[in-house]
Amino acid sequence: MPIKLIKQIAENIAGENAAQIVNFLYDKKDINEFLIAKKLGLTINQTRNLLYRLSSLGIISSIRRKDKRKGWYIYFWTLDVFRSLEILETKLSQEISRLESELSSKKLKKFYKCPICALEVTEESALLTNFTCSECGEIYVLSDNISYIDNLSKKIIKFKKELELITEEKLKEQEEKDKKLKKIIKKVEKIKKDAREEKRMVRQKEKKKSLKNYKQSGKLKKKIKKHKK
Repeated sequence: MPIKLIKQIAENIAGENAAQIVNFLYDKKDINEFLIAKKLGLTINQTRNLLYRLSSLGIISSIRRKDKRKGWYIYFWTLDVFRSLEILETKLSQEISRLESELSSKKLKKFYKCPICALEVTEESALLTNFTCSECGEIYVLSDNISYIDNLSKKIIKFKKELELITEEKLKEQEEKDKKLKKIIKKVEKIKKDAREEKRMVRQKEKKKSLKNYKQSGKLKKKIKKHKK
């Protein structure tokens, strides 16, 4: 589900090829930009333009590495699913709000429509022109908005279901991020613990060595004292 919606967003932003990039990067990590260009059948400059447009929204991110043989930098790209879902969530929420506002207006107000040029206006606007179309002069007729209202309601329900799915996917992605973060923290803590243990061992060794030197120094003093006698 997420990849389908993310592709839609990418296509709306940067066209069909951008959607193909998203599809290619899905479930992959650090993909060579030249490989992406080859896969899409585009030039490297065309591919980079698409990548930069998606990157500006945070949908994808990159790291760069220097080609040791050729000496130039190559970018490797990764799809940020969580960020993509955030953008989808925002856009869907905005669309739902817009549709709900339109639905409320259609239910509460009367609308009139020109049978010739299909121009639709509110009752207030129709009154101002004496129920005559300002474009062609035809008389307005009362709009039957029952089917339109029904379609709006269905669309809102559909988008709300998609929004629920996106929220679920976001939670899954967040859980995965949290797991990875916990692993990193655990690894760092282990490194710190090992470092502390190593320091403790070094201090113990130094302490033992110091004690040994002290004892040897005491024995030496006794021998010197005995020899003087």
